[in-house]
Amino acid sequence: MLKGLRTAALAAAAIVCVCMLCLPDGALAQKKYDTGVSDTEIKIGNIMPYSGPASAYGVIGKTEQAYFDKVNAEGGVNGRKIKFLSYDDGYSPPKAVEQARKLVEDDGVLLIFNPLGTPSNSAIEKYMNGQKVPQLFVATGASKWSEPKQFPWTMGWQPSYEVEAHIYAKYLLKQKPDAKIGVLYQNDDFGKDYLKGLKDGLGAKASMITAEESYETAEPSIDSHVVKLKSAGVDVFISITTPKFAAQAIKKLAEIDWHPLHIVSNVSASVGGVMKPAGFENSQGILSAAYAKDGADPQWDNDPGMKLFYAFLDRYFPDGDRLDASVVYGYGVAQTLVKVLQMCGDDLTRDNVMKQAESLKDFEPDTLLPGIKINTSPTDFAPIKQLQMMRFKGEKWDLFGDIISGGMSN
Repeated sequence: MLKGLRTAALAAAAIVCVCMLCLPDGALAQKKYDTGVSDTEIKIGNIMPYSGPASAYGVIGKTEQAYFDKVNAEGGVNGRKIKFLSYDDGYSPPKAVEQARKLVEDDGVLLIFNPLGTPSNSAIEKYMNGQKVPQLFVATGASKWSEPKQFPWTMGWQPSYEVEAHIYAKYLLKQKPDAKIGVLYQNDDFGKDYLKGLKDGLGAKASMITAEESYETAEPSIDSHVVKLKSAGVDVFISITTPKFAAQAIKKLAEIDWHPLHIVSNVSASVGGVMKPAGFENSQGILSAAYAKDGADPQWDNDPGMKLFYAFLDRYFPDGDRLDASVVYGYGVAQTLVKVLQMCGDDLTRDNVMKQAESLKDFEPDTLLPGIKINTSPTDFAPIKQLQMMRFKGEKWDLFGDIISGGMSN
C-alpha cells in the first residue's frame, strides 16, 4: 500500500516537472518589485504647473490621469492598476523640489513621470539621480535630458530645443538669408537652450540675430519687449516662449501693426491653447515645427491613431480640447509610459524601468506624425528626434517639406 502511494507520488511529481519544463521562458520568473509596486498597483508620481505663469500646461497632467483611467478600466498594466499622484509646483523650481521629495519619500512612488518645465526638472535632476528614482520622459526639450553617463535616471521624450532651433536656422538660411532676426526668449534654461541651438544652426551667419530680448516668467506682460524688437528693425521675429506669453506676443504684433516673419516654438504651437486665444486672424502665416498630429486638422479625421485618440476623449476626457496640442502631447507620452511598463512584465524595479525605457524600438504612439518613431538605447536618451515644418493657415497648421531628423547636441 505504502509502496503504491510512494510510486503514485513520484509519478505525480514527474508530471509536474515535465509541465514546468514546458512552460514558456519567464513564466517561472519571480516577481520583482521596488517601492510603489504591488500585485495590484503601480504608483506613479508627476509634477505639473496647475497654477502660475505656465498653468496652460496643466491640461497635460489631466490628460495623463484620464489616459491611466482608460488603462485601468481595461484591466491595467499586466493586471496592475496605475495610481497617478500629480502635484502642482506652480512652475517654481523650489516647489518642484518639495513635491519631488514628497512623492519619493512620503508617497513612495516607483518613478516620477513627465514632470514639466526645464527650470523645475533642472532643480530635481540631481536629487532624482541621487535617489536612483527614474525621472522619466520629462516634459521639456532641453538637450541635457540625454546625458545617460552623467544622469542615468533622467530621460527626455520630445525633440530637443536645439534640434528644433537648428531646423528653423536651416529654413531661414535657405529662404531668407539676408534676414535681420529678433529673438524673444524666456530667461532660463528653456529659452537659453533654444537660443544656443539657433546660433549654432546659423553657424557663421549667427550675426543675422541683430536683437535679443529676454523676459522673466514673473512679468505680467511681454508687450514692451515686442515693441523694442520692432524698434530694432528686425524682419524675423522668433518667439521662444511658453503659451501665455506666446499668445500675448501674437496679439501685440497685431496691435502695433507689425508683420515680420514670425516663428513660434513648438511648445507654444497649440491651436486651442495659443492661436485661438490670440485670435486666428492675428495668427495667419506663423511658422513652427511639429512631431505630433494636429487635432484641429481634418486630414487626420480618418487616421486610425487619431480615431483612437478621439474615442478616448469622448469616453474618458470629454472636457479635453482636441484643438489643444497639450492634450495630444499628454496622450502620446502617457501611451509611451504604459508601453514601458508593459515591457517590464513582473520585474517592476526602478532598474528595469530604465532598462526598458532605453530599449524602445520604432514605437509609434497614436498621435505622432507618420514616419516619426520612438527609438532609444543605453547611449541615446532622446526618444523623438524628428520634426516637420508647418505654417498656420485658417484655423489649423499646414505641414510642408520633409520630415527632418536630427541628433541631440550635447
